Formats: sequence, C-alpha cells, structure tokens
Amino acid sequence: MSFFTKTISERTPQGQRQSVQENNYTAHVYNRGGAEQLAGVIITDQEYPIRPAFSLLTKLLDDFTAKVPQSSYATPSAISFPEINTYLQKYQDPRQADAIMKVQQELDETKIVLHKTIESVLQRGEKINDLVDRSNALSAQSKMFYKTAKKQNSCCLIM
Repeated sequence: MSFFTKTISERTPQGQRQSVQENNYTAHVYNRGGAEQLAGVIITDQEYPIRPAFSLLTKLLDDFTAKVPQSSYATPSAISFPEINTYLQKYQDPRQADAIMKVQQELDETKIVLHKTIESVLQRGEKINDLVDRSNALSAQSKMFYKTAKKQNSCCLIM
C-alpha cells in the first residue's frame, strides 16, 4: 500500500485531485503542491462517495499545515497529528460528514413522505367518490320509494 500511495501521489499533478481504483479499493489523492509540497491519500472501498473523500483530504491537509510546522516535514516519524483520528471517525458515515449529502438524504426522505401522503389523499378522494356515488344511489332509491308509496296511498283514501 505504501508503494501504491507514493506512486499515485507522485503522479498526480500539483493542485489536482484524482481517484484511482485498485482491486476492491479506491485511492483518492489530493496533491496540494505549493510551498509545503503536501499530498494526501485516502483509501476507501468502492462504495464510499468521492465528494466526502476529497472534502476529508482538504480539511486534513488544511489542519495539518496549520498545526504542524513545515520544518518537521523532513522527519515524518517525529510528526504527531492526533486530529486525524477525529476526522476519520467523523467521516465513517459520509452522509453525516458531508453537508450536501446530508441535505440530499433529508430531501429524499421528505420526498418519500410526500409520495405516501399524496397516495393516501388520492385513496381518500376515491373513498369520497364512492360515498358520493352511494349517496346518489340512496337518494334515487328513496325517490323511487316515495313515488311508489304515493301511488300505493293514492288508491286507498280514508274518508
């Protein structure tokens, strides 16, 4: 893995991002370049979305350059950056870490609820139509009953 990450970080142009698939994994690379000459590589499964992966790399590199002095880059084993564990924990669920994905998930859930509500309203409308039809039929039957009763009562007059 270290040869793979070193190779793809060297082959990624400065200021560029790219994703490389290898077996069942995807390596996301961000070569920041600049004065620091930093590159970040994160290896994920193929199902992990690209957007949160690059967001994580950007935040890690920003935080790293802010907290670790450039003079310590020469001895990587001496660098202590415990914040990486916090970032990795936070980005385990990409939907919670990426604001746009979170909003998209909420929109999808709202859309599902709206579809169910519309379906229930349509079913209620059908039930109301059935009730109107039954009411009309009952009204017609009561008119027929009234006419029949009136005919029956007209032949028999009580004096």
